[in-house]
Amino acid sequence: MRIFGIDPGSNRTGYGCIEYSGSQQRLVTCGAIAAPRRASLPEKLRVIHGELASLLATCQPTCVAVESLFHARNVQSVLKLAHVRGVVVLAATQADLPVVEYAPTEIKRAVVGYGRAEKHQVQQMIKLLLGLDEMPTPHDAADALAVALCHAHNLTPTGSVVDDSAARLSQPRSWRRVKPEKLATRRQS
Repeated sequence: MRIFGIDPGSNRTGYGCIEYSGSQQRLVTCGAIAAPRRASLPEKLRVIHGELASLLATCQPTCVAVESLFHARNVQSVLKLAHVRGVVVLAATQADLPVVEYAPTEIKRAVVGYGRAEKHQVQQMIKLLLGLDEMPTPHDAADALAVALCHAHNLTPTGSVVDDSAARLSQPRSWRRVKPEKLATRRQS
């Protein structure tokens, strides 16, 4: 199974494709699509879409894994990122590929074991997990490979995605999320 990971960005969109079979994973390709810095947002989106469409046609992946949006203080940055993600999803769906999304903390947890890992820690783990001689650069490429590996770690032996929603519900929750009125209702029962 080939998994194509994408780390969307308006200046550089990272990509990485891995070959995955059971516990074995191998690097197919990785890099970053650098849109011209001074170009308008529509021009950047056109470049990203065109290069991604070409890469997907060349790599022939089974699916595409994308890093989902995160919360940020700068609204303009989030809007630009949302536009890029839209172009990424469009390129994948035009290639008739299923698209899955993972949160940044979920990706880091799957690859490094810690949801708030630093960029260099992610790069180092990608190097180790894929048996590379050097850390993948730029960091956008390493992040895209991390997205692909996160998806690989979420697959069952049959190739379907693990549904751990029931397990998440049965796990103990943080005391910070318990509402006082719900706690009082439980005591009366």
